Amino acid sequence: MSVLAFIELDENNIKKSSLESAGYAAEVAKRLGTTATAVALGAVAGGELEGLGKLGIQKVLHATDGRLKEENIQAYASVLAQAVEKEGAEVVVFAKSSLGDAVASRLAAKLKAGLAANVVDLPDLINGFRVKRSIYTGKAFAITEIKSGKKVLTIKKNAFSPSQSGNTATVEPFTPTLNDADFSVAIKEKVKATGDILLPEADVVVSGGRGLKGPEHWSIIEDLAKALGAATACSKPVSDLGWRPHHEHVGQTGLKISPNLYIAVGISGAIQHLAGVNSSKVIVAINKDPESPFFKAADYGIVGDAFDVVPRLTQAVKAL
Repeated sequence: MSVLAFIELDENNIKKSSLESAGYAAEVAKRLGTTATAVALGAVAGGELEGLGKLGIQKVLHATDGRLKEENIQAYASVLAQAVEKEGAEVVVFAKSSLGDAVASRLAAKLKAGLAANVVDLPDLINGFRVKRSIYTGKAFAITEIKSGKKVLTIKKNAFSPSQSGNTATVEPFTPTLNDADFSVAIKEKVKATGDILLPEADVVVSGGRGLKGPEHWSIIEDLAKALGAATACSKPVSDLGWRPHHEHVGQTGLKISPNLYIAVGISGAIQHLAGVNSSKVIVAINKDPESPFFKAADYGIVGDAFDVVPRLTQAVKAL
């Protein structure tokens, strides 16, 4: 019996969200009195997999089949099902992401396992297996009991901070059996969002709305983001107008993010936008309208003209 953690990669490096879910898996294994094993698919930069030992992972199964380079949901679920059988795993942990959600649901169906998404805390093992989940776009929590023998969890970003040690994980080659049915759906093209820091992995996000009056003024958002080492985002009206690309749109119909810090500039704070960002640990709103709804949701608010406030804030950040 063991706990299994799925490791997502980006440009051969482990995603930060997968480091969090790997640490979560290790802590669950510790509480269950068993071991934690990670599964990585495709090429990985040297030392990355061994480094998972610092999070409590004892072993990493590394599948290097060239066909697994593409994020094929069917094939990934098949590989993980075989890893579960090999390790006798009862709990499988994913980071909540577009890939993690898709593979986790398919894997749960294969294993006839209970699935809990958006998990924000370690399980309560006193009376069965209960997990706390974020629901209604972060407005409430639900306690969910999983009664099935096998359990699949997706962990919300920034919900768990893993502890680190000086250990090293053992990396073991893994050669799963793959057939044509695993690749019945082929990926023809993949268009990746560009930028120095991508939104789903960003710890800090600077976002702009229609209050910036036009795309020609977006440099003040980019300058602040660069000074903070942040990703940039926007509201839906901004992407609809073509001021910014759609992959930067956060909200109910766009990306849902959970950064440590979210700075909203010139965004009114409509409920549809808040649905995508209200899981942020700290929210700062900058708006010249003191009645802006965003101020009710923000931890900190600045009433002022963005064209005056943001450049001054950028200079203050640079001075630090």
